[in-house]
This record gives sequence, C-alpha cells and structure tokens, in this order.
Amino acid sequence: MTDVKVTVTFRHTQPTDALKSYAEEKAHKIGKYFDRPLEAHVVLSVDSRERQVAEVTLQTRRLTIHGREETSDLYAAIDLVMDKVEQQVRKYKTKTRLQRRRVKG
Repeated sequence: MTDVKVTVTFRHTQPTDALKSYAEEKAHKIGKYFDRPLEAHVVLSVDSRERQVAEVTLQTRRLTIHGREETSDLYAAIDLVMDKVEQQVRKYKTKTRLQRRRVKG
C-alpha cells in the first residue's frame, strides 16, 4: 500500500470536516493497488438539491484516471465514484499484467 496525497475541493457548498475525511478515507483505499506515490484530487460540488456531484482524478507517474458521479446525496456520490475509479484501476492493472506475461512468454 502506497501513500496517497489527497486534496479535497468544495464548490458551491460549505466545506465540512465530515465530508472531507470521508472522501480522504475512500481515496486512501485506492492506494493498495499502487507501489508508487499517488495523488488524488476530489471535487465535491452542489449544483442543486437533487444534483450533487463528486469528481475524482487520480494521477501517478504514467496514469491519469478520472471519474464523475452525480446523485442527490454527496456521500452516495463519493461511494459511487470511488467504486468506478477502483474498477478502472483494476482493469488497468489486469491489462498491464497480461501484457507483461505476453512479453516474457
């Protein structure tokens, strides 16, 4: 598990420690897939009562992954976007692992 540097930005809403710590906790779980330092930028915005958006951008040396989810609850949006990003990371890792096997074999 590697160190994840997380920055959380709030748009059109008051920043709360609960939301910030929840987003940071979820982003740190993505670090288990990487052995190099990782940066995560989380943007939480409220456009209206029914439209609350969570965006995540992960950056490492060779890879940038972006995810965006929109729901009526900001916590649910964070959960959904982290699931989406984690799925993209797993797909990337599986793909690179298979490519390395083909080169060796």
